[in-house]
Amino acid sequence: MQPYELQLKREETNELINGRTSKMLVSDLIKEKGAGVITTRPATTVAQAADIIASKRIGAVVVTELDDKVVGIISERDIVNGLSKSGANLLKLPVSDVMTRDVFTCATTEDVNQLRREMVTRRARHIPIVEDDKLIGIISIGDIVKNRLDELEDETQQMRDYIATS
Repeated sequence: MQPYELQLKREETNELINGRTSKMLVSDLIKEKGAGVITTRPATTVAQAADIIASKRIGAVVVTELDDKVVGIISERDIVNGLSKSGANLLKLPVSDVMTRDVFTCATTEDVNQLRREMVTRRARHIPIVEDDKLIGIISIGDIVKNRLDELEDETQQMRDYIATS
């Protein structure tokens, strides 16, 4: 199966008190966090993928072909589920046997708030960011939570400033 892109609804931009727009795009979030993505190939063993996940302290590794086309994602959850079914033999298998193949991807032009809703609805913790069928970044639920906390802090400060000047 081919990965497919999330089709998110577009919302109108709202103005905040200081004139900034409330709509933040995935491209903005990628600029803030950086576009680096840890990837592996389908033939990598599950043991090697687990080592990557542990050593890099990440929750998932995107599985790509040589042309950076996303073909899957292997997460801690995939490894745990595989261990419960296959036991220690799982570690010798290629990630292509264990990875999630139906990968939801997102474009840089999508709204971060819509992506957040979609991640929660789908219980997806990692979304590869793709442009022209090429992997260019990844957004985790942690990135989304950090972004939302930053927004809330900004809004709180704006309200304090507004109240102080009233």
